[in-house]
Amino acid sequence: MENPEQFVQWLRSVAPYIHAFRGKTFVVGFPGELVVAGVLPFLAEDLSLLHALGIKIVIVHGSRPQVAEQLALRNTEGRFHNGIRITDTAAMECSKEAAGELRLDIEAAFSQGLPNTPMAHSEIRIISGNFVTARPLGIVNGVDYGLTGVTRKIAYETIHRILDTGNLVLLSPLGFSPTGEAFNVTMEDVAVAAATSLNADKLVFITETPLLRDKEGNELRELSSQQARKELAENYLHEDAAYYLEHGIKATNAGVPRVHLVPFDMDGSVLLELFSHDGVGTMLTHENLESLREATIDDIGGIIELIEPLEADGTLVKRGRELIEREINYFSVIEHDNVIFGCAALYPFPSEQMAEMACLTVNPDVQSQGDGERILKHMEKRARRAGFSKIFVLTTRTAHWFLKRGFVNATVDDLPKDRQRMYNWQRKSLVLIKHL
Repeated sequence: MENPEQFVQWLRSVAPYIHAFRGKTFVVGFPGELVVAGVLPFLAEDLSLLHALGIKIVIVHGSRPQVAEQLALRNTEGRFHNGIRITDTAAMECSKEAAGELRLDIEAAFSQGLPNTPMAHSEIRIISGNFVTARPLGIVNGVDYGLTGVTRKIAYETIHRILDTGNLVLLSPLGFSPTGEAFNVTMEDVAVAAATSLNADKLVFITETPLLRDKEGNELRELSSQQARKELAENYLHEDAAYYLEHGIKATNAGVPRVHLVPFDMDGSVLLELFSHDGVGTMLTHENLESLREATIDDIGGIIELIEPLEADGTLVKRGRELIEREINYFSVIEHDNVIFGCAALYPFPSEQMAEMACLTVNPDVQSQGDGERILKHMEKRARRAGFSKIFVLTTRTAHWFLKRGFVNATVDDLPKDRQRMYNWQRKSLVLIKHL
């Protein structure tokens, strides 16, 4: 192993996600284009890993290019309206054939188990069946969609029992009516219905579309449902990307906590999205996930984990757990999806209308994301609310960072009297002050 320390650090960094995901239910939907691109074997390996970590997986596949191929073999042209297939009898037969072929391909991909591969010893079983009840879409604005349907019901109780026995569930883009009719439904519609009915913790769309960007070209890494609606209203997104986003909004509004839109053109994109801070796709939530707030007693463990490496190398003064517990009301934290990535403390010196900001720390994995700046602004606002006119820091290694943000050099004599008496002359920390 070239860099064992880096591997150990990475493995430790994903531990909180592993703990959080164990026993959870994820619905994973992907289009037929993923199979055409030859990505299915790699996706099977990644989903097999998720399954090994104790995550319950429901897979929903699409089949648009496969249906188009079957229609072409019959010299029949497919018909669409507003991006939805108009399904006549010929298209329905092609949809059935495509679904059957894809089911076999997916089952084969999860059956691989050669030694020295990620699938070794996996022994995963995939169960499929008539789990989707559908009804006809009908005539919309004068357009008869024929045998195209919409999902009406998911057999969630049966699916839960299958998941509880350690098996995966596979849903095809076909639904059945109580009268025995079959309907062609979209992968996105089935995936949203499944995630909603199963009370899934995540819905992951693995898309053929690239990472979403706004009109200015900026990456859209995280959106609330309200922000996503605003982006759709701008009407600049590609039709396929907008379709995914619409269904993501529908899922979050129906109670699915997290929806991820992950491009499949990057190897391991699902793992990178789920087990890294910023991911590689777009995450939708009903509300914003990032929280910058004052700390509580429940945050002590996360704060200690953040500051211990900096205490060990001398960047920060050592603080015991008991001291942090006593001073927790002075701390603020920044968290993302229930994981703390930054903290700082604000110690008051009211007689001089000054406050000391100490212990400003950001997880090294995300230090380029601007969290330090956000924490600093938060602490400045907190100081202003408390009536302080100045904020100061003592630092041995990060003076340049503070100077760039409005702090100026000062001396120990400029500190509050009580702080002067506590000054550690052995550390010889620089004193920097900022007027609020």
